[in-house]
Amino acid sequence: MYINDVNLSPLVVAQASESYQSGTTLNRWVEVLVDCPGSTGLFIYRLPAQLEIKPGDILSVPFGAQQLGAIAIRLLVQPNVDLPPEKIREVEDIVSVGFFPSAYWELLNRVAAYYYTPLIQVIRVALPPGLLGRSQRRIRLVGGRGAGGSGYLLASADPLAFLTPTARQVWELLQGQPAGDYSFVYLQQKVKSAYRGIRELLRFGLVESYLEPPRLTRPKLQKAVTLIGTIDDDLTTRQREILEVLRRHGGELWQNELLQICNASSSILKTLAQKGYIVVEEREVLRTEQGPALVGDSAKSLTTAQASALETIRRLDGFTQVLLHGVTGSGKTEVYLQAIAPLLNQGKSALVLVPEIGLTPQLTDRFRARFGNKVSVYHSALSDGERYDTWRQMLAGEPQVVIGTRSAVFAPLPNLGLIILDEEHDSSFKQDSPIPTYHARTVAQWRAELENCPLVLGSATPSLESWVSVRRQEVGGRGQGAGGREQGAYYLSLPERINSRPLPPVEIVDMRQELQQGNRSIFSRSLQAALQELQERKQQGILFIHRRGHSTFVSCRSCGYVLECPHCDVSLAYHHTEEKAPELLRCHYCNYARSHPKFCPDCSSPYLKFFGSGTQRVTQELARQFPELRLIRFDSDTTRNKGSHRTLLTKFANGEADLLVGTQMLTKGLDLPQVTLVGVVAADGLLNLSDYRASERAFQTLTQVAGRAGRGEDPGRVIVQTYTTEHQVIAAVRSHDYQSFSEAELEQRQALNYPPYGRLILLRLSSLDPIQVQNTAQIIATALSTEEEFEILGPAPASILRVANRYRWQILIKFDPDALPQLPDWQEVRSLCPSSVSLTIDVDPINIM
Repeated sequence: MYINDVNLSPLVVAQASESYQSGTTLNRWVEVLVDCPGSTGLFIYRLPAQLEIKPGDILSVPFGAQQLGAIAIRLLVQPNVDLPPEKIREVEDIVSVGFFPSAYWELLNRVAAYYYTPLIQVIRVALPPGLLGRSQRRIRLVGGRGAGGSGYLLASADPLAFLTPTARQVWELLQGQPAGDYSFVYLQQKVKSAYRGIRELLRFGLVESYLEPPRLTRPKLQKAVTLIGTIDDDLTTRQREILEVLRRHGGELWQNELLQICNASSSILKTLAQKGYIVVEEREVLRTEQGPALVGDSAKSLTTAQASALETIRRLDGFTQVLLHGVTGSGKTEVYLQAIAPLLNQGKSALVLVPEIGLTPQLTDRFRARFGNKVSVYHSALSDGERYDTWRQMLAGEPQVVIGTRSAVFAPLPNLGLIILDEEHDSSFKQDSPIPTYHARTVAQWRAELENCPLVLGSATPSLESWVSVRRQEVGGRGQGAGGREQGAYYLSLPERINSRPLPPVEIVDMRQELQQGNRSIFSRSLQAALQELQERKQQGILFIHRRGHSTFVSCRSCGYVLECPHCDVSLAYHHTEEKAPELLRCHYCNYARSHPKFCPDCSSPYLKFFGSGTQRVTQELARQFPELRLIRFDSDTTRNKGSHRTLLTKFANGEADLLVGTQMLTKGLDLPQVTLVGVVAADGLLNLSDYRASERAFQTLTQVAGRAGRGEDPGRVIVQTYTTEHQVIAAVRSHDYQSFSEAELEQRQALNYPPYGRLILLRLSSLDPIQVQNTAQIIATALSTEEEFEILGPAPASILRVANRYRWQILIKFDPDALPQLPDWQEVRSLCPSSVSLTIDVDPINIM
C-alpha cells in the first residue's frame, strides 16, 4: 500500500527550506492526500509562490471539477510523475497551518500500517467532522460594495468602460448583492466564462478572492455589547435604563441577553452605538458541552493500597504501562484525580478514556468538581460544532484534562503527561466499522510511547490481554530505557473497597428448580422477596437484562412460525411503545419495523406468543407485580436524546425512582451509593454465545453489574438467575474470584492458540449477491492458504448470514504473535474482490459473530 511510503523519515525533505527562498526559480511541488471517497493514493500539486506550505498543513486543492480538503504529506523539488509540469494543477490555499506535530504524524501512520487502512481514512477519524470538508472559493468586492480598486480606474468618468463584457457582468452581479460577495461556483453558473472576468477584476484590484472554510467548522459568532462612554444628558430615559443595566453587568453583555433583560429591540442599540455610548461587535462563542454548576471538591484521604498505587504512578518518568486492578468500589477514580493534579501544575495535560457516553456525566462531574474549567469532554454525541471548538481549545496548548470515548485517543493535546483508560476491558474501545478497526487501548499505548508518558489501565475485571502482557513484563523484569529510566510494566492492586466495605454476597438462583416448584414468573421467589423488601425499606436497586425491547421473538403456538426481519436473518423483537399504541416489531440490526399481526402469516392462527424478556417486558411485569415500585428504564431506547443519560441518572440519584432497569450500560462504572440490591434476570443470554470471548465477557459483565451494589453505608446483595448454575463463570462470579477464572480461561485459550497467546485477523465480506460473496470468500481463502506461516479458518457464513439484505461471509487468520508471519499483500487480496463485494480487514477482532 502507498502508506508504507508515508513515514516520518522522508518528511525531513520539507525542512530544506533554503531551496525555496524568494527569488529562486525552482518549481515547488507537494504530495497530498485528498479527502475524496474512493481516493486513497497520493497526488502531486504545484505550490503557488505566495504560499509557504509545510507537511501536516490542511490545504484546499482543485480535484476534478470541485475544491476538496487535502493534507500536505511532503514537499518535492521535482514531480515524480510522468506528467508535463504545466499539466499539474496548483494548490488553491492553506485552510489550517501546522496541524500535525511529528509524534502525532507517526501515530497516524502507525495506525494506518497496523490496521491496513489508507492514511486518509485514519486522518478522517482523528480530525473533528468537517475539518477536511469542502472549502468554497468566494469572490467579493474589495472593502465591501464599491470601495477599493485601482486608482486610475475608479478616477475615470466611467470605470466600467475599461472592463470587458464578462468582467462587467460579474461586477454588476456583485454590486447587486448587499454584501457584494458570491461563491465562485455561483458566478460561473450565471456568467459564461466567468473565470476570465474574475481574473480581470482581480488584476484591477476591484475584487478579492478568498477561501471560505467548510461550513461545519466555522466558529460560532454572537453579537456582544460593550459600554464605552459615560452616561450624559442627551439620552432618553429608556436609553439610560439600558446603559445602566449594561453598567451593572460589568459593562459587557451578549446582545440577545441584554435585549431580553431590558425587553428592548435592536434598533435602540443601533442608536446608542451611533451616539458613541456602546460598541456592538461579533465575538466567538465556544461550543463546548456545558455541565451543571458543581460545588468544588478537594482530594480525599486514601487507603493504604490507594496511597501506594498513587505513589508508584507519580514516581513514573517516561513511558510505562500500569495495570490498576481494583475491585468495584475500591476508589480507582480518586487515584486518577490525585495522579493528574500535580501534572496540571507542571503545565502538562491528561487524557482520560471511558467506554461509553453514558459513563461520562458522572465521571465528568467528579473531574469538573476537582479541576473546574480545565476539563473538556470529547465524544461522538457532541454536535459537530462542539467537537470542532473543543478540538481547537486543545490546540491552544493550555494544561487541561480531556475525557472522552475511543475517538478521543486522537485528541491533539500538547505536552501530554498521562493517559488513563478507565474500564480498559470494555469492548466499546474497539471499533468494528468503519475502518480503521482500531482498539483505543492499542493506540493509547503507541501514543504513550511517542509522547513518553505513562499509560494507566484501570479495571476490576482486566482484559486477559492486559493481564498477561503486564504480568509477563513484571516477571521478565524491567529494562533500562533511554536516559537510564526504568521501563516496563507495573501491576498495582486495590483489593478492598474504600472504608473496608465488603463486596456484596452473590446468591445464585437455579431457575430450573423454580420451574419445577411451580414458579412460572420471570422473577425467582428470592428476587421477588428482595424487591418487596426494597419497597418496604425505601432502598434502591438495579435490575440487569442483557437485551432491550419487550420480547426477543414472536412465535405462532399453532405452527411454530417465527416472525423474522425480511432484510436480515434474525427474528423481530417486540417493542411496546405506550398504552393503546400499535404493537411494534423491530429488527435490532437494520432497524426495520412493522406492526404486530393479528394472525400468523403462515397458518392464519390467532395464537401468537411473545418469548424471551427484554427491558420493556421486565418493566411491564414489575409494574404488574409491584405497582408501587417507581421504575426508570436505562437502555439505548431510552437514552437516544442528548443529555438523557445524565437526566435519568440524576433522577435516580435524587431518589425519584426505586429501581433502575437496564442493559449493558448499567455495568459501566456507575457509582450509585444508595443501591443495595442488584438482580440479574437471566445470566444465560451472556454465557451461550458462539464466540471464544463469551466466557470472559460474561464474567466481566456479571462482576461489574454485581459491583454496583453496596457502595454506600448499607450492605449490598446480588441475585443472579440462571439455568446453568454449574458454569465456571457463575462459580467465579459467586466468589468474586478473578484469579481462578483467568487461570482456567487462559489455559483454554493457550491450548487453542487464541488471544492473548495467538493473534487474529478477521476478513469480513458482504454483498447483495449471496453466490458472489460466497465465491469471493472461497477465492480469497484459497489464495491465502498457500502461506504456511498462519492458519486459515473458513471461509464460513457469519453467525447472522444476512443483515440489511447483505450476505456476510468471514475468513479468520490465526497466527503466533511472537513470530509475525509474512502477511499477505492486502492490495492483492482486495483486487480479488469484485466491486459488488465489500471487504473489511479487522485486525485483532473483538467480535467475530
